[in-house]
Amino acid sequence: MALISDGDKKIIKEEFFSKLVNPVKLLVFIGKDHCQYCDQLKQLVEEISELSDLVTYELHDFDSEKELAEKYRIDIAPAVVMTQNGKDLGVRYFGLPAGHEFGSFLEDIVDVSKGETDLSEETKEALKEINKDVQIYVFVTPTCPYCPMAVRMAHKFAIEHALAGNDRILGDMIEAIEFPELAEQYGVMAVPKVVIKVNGEDKISFEGAYPEKMFLEKLLEALE
Repeated sequence: MALISDGDKKIIKEEFFSKLVNPVKLLVFIGKDHCQYCDQLKQLVEEISELSDLVTYELHDFDSEKELAEKYRIDIAPAVVMTQNGKDLGVRYFGLPAGHEFGSFLEDIVDVSKGETDLSEETKEALKEINKDVQIYVFVTPTCPYCPMAVRMAHKFAIEHALAGNDRILGDMIEAIEFPELAEQYGVMAVPKVVIKVNGEDKISFEGAYPEKMFLEKLLEALE
């Protein structure tokens, strides 16, 4: 049984994939643990790839392909990394991008393909100056209507930083139900919950979908 209906496939082709410019490859890492939805994830990326010649995917075993996982800075699975022409732009999904997050997934594919976002020039300039390793965790659940805004903001920050020739910002969507240990570690009581790590250390966390300017302020505060 298809995960994406014929009607939705038509919408995806017309409203999303008609905007694609460069090839996007989805690297899918599947592991033995936390794999309740691995079959659905594999089916989802397969169905998505059938909707455009510019979208392809590769399946990788997280447990046996550790070197590749480390190259793309993947430390848990299942995970999806979006690349443009083989370039990692820091966009990662940990867990199935279901429910409201499916829209984020499609919008990210478009941004990665086009190699641009709608962030302001002020934000883009600020992101260029970042010279520390930053990891932005965004904990979500599929039924959260505000989570996509937080996920997209983290991913846009990562994309713009990467397009400026850097690779130090990672935007990680983490599906809290699929990764309960991580959710418990970071005290996730409500979503979206954002945790900003700098050089591997937890610096700032907040709940809610912040607009661009406030999200940037939090990132800069974490860097201080």
